Amino acid sequence: MNHSELAAFLKSRRNRIRPADVGLPVGPRRRVPGLRREEVAQLAGLSADYYTELERGRGAQPSAQVLASLARALRLNGDERDHLFRLADRPLPPAAHGPTAHVQPALLGLLDRLTTTPAQVITDLHETLVQNPLAAALIGLPPAVHGPEASFVYRWFTDPGSRALYPVEDHPHHSRVFVADLQAVAARRGQDPEVTRMVAALRRRSEEFVSLWETRDVAVRRTDHKRIVHPALGVIELDCHNLLSEDGRQRLLWFTSAPGTEGAAQLELLSVIGTQDLTSGADEAGRRPGLATN
Repeated sequence: MNHSELAAFLKSRRNRIRPADVGLPVGPRRRVPGLRREEVAQLAGLSADYYTELERGRGAQPSAQVLASLARALRLNGDERDHLFRLADRPLPPAAHGPTAHVQPALLGLLDRLTTTPAQVITDLHETLVQNPLAAALIGLPPAVHGPEASFVYRWFTDPGSRALYPVEDHPHHSRVFVADLQAVAARRGQDPEVTRMVAALRRRSEEFVSLWETRDVAVRRTDHKRIVHPALGVIELDCHNLLSEDGRQRLLWFTSAPGTEGAAQLELLSVIGTQDLTSGADEAGRRPGLATN
């Protein structure tokens, strides 16, 4: 691992970003040309001390997950992301899928501008890549897991706790939608080993999945009406919209509610309370474990 070059590269990328580019206020006392270290740390979900040590050329080798978070926070293009991984002596992650996938710039640019509504970018297998603060407040942070468990579709059929996001009476609808969408992904990707392994694992673990998979229903989900169970605000009725990347492997999704509705009022309140831990069931990070989906 090249500590000094990694430190210099991180600093150079930080200096070129304007606060407005990532939705941060400029402020009257800004003394640096780009972002502050603590701002990069916040955007990447890291501690300020940890990121500072990286920029000073110290500390342990960062994980692939940390590098992926830094690449998103610093708005690196594909070549820059690969360079960052090489400097840290980490294998390059898959280009288009998995929780360490590089978020497509067009989707990330749109996400940066969605500051008043919950929004996030996910893969076609429903792995959360990046989310704005309102999305974290609405549906929770993604769990720190790898492999198939990173997919909310996989957790939906294998972890009953993941279903707490939706009212019980809505579960059959979501099961049908998830399976039909996965059928479309499997057809588009062809004999993709990642999808093949996930489908095989789900067939072994869930009779419900097998029953729905055998119906052969196929439908890419582009929009849906949802009721989301929030620990402080109760059930929130929202519309969920999806914008697919050109290759279909990533999706920007956001939640809205018509003006004047109870859902709109709840979203307004959500922006006030943010990610405060208002329930005894939240974990130490202020999230509802096992949730974070679309």
